[in-house]
Amino acid sequence: MAIYHIVLFRLKPGVDQKLVDEFTKRATAMVSQIPGLSKINIGPPFAATAHRSKGFDMGLVAILEKPEDLAGYATHPAHLYAQELREQLADDALAYDLEFPA
Repeated sequence: MAIYHIVLFRLKPGVDQKLVDEFTKRATAMVSQIPGLSKINIGPPFAATAHRSKGFDMGLVAILEKPEDLAGYATHPAHLYAQELREQLADDALAYDLEFPA
C-alpha cells in the first residue's frame, strides 16, 4: 500500500523565487536517490480553490511505495539536504501521511 506524504508550506514573506526553485530542484532530485520514493510533486495551491488554503502557499506530495519507506525517507541525506532550504523558505509547515490503497 502506497504512502502519500503531504506537506503544506507557509512561505516567509518576500522569499526569493530562486530559493523556491532550488528547493524544488533538490526535492525532485530525491526521487532518483531515496529507495521507495516513486514520485514527488511540488507547487502552489490550485488557483480555483486557493482561497481555501488558509495561508499555505506551496505544497508537496511525495509518493512512497510502502509504509516502511517513510522512515528511510525522513532520515535520508537527500531529504535532509532539501530540508535545509525548507527551513529558510517557510515559517510553518504541516505534514500529513496518508495510506493509499493500490
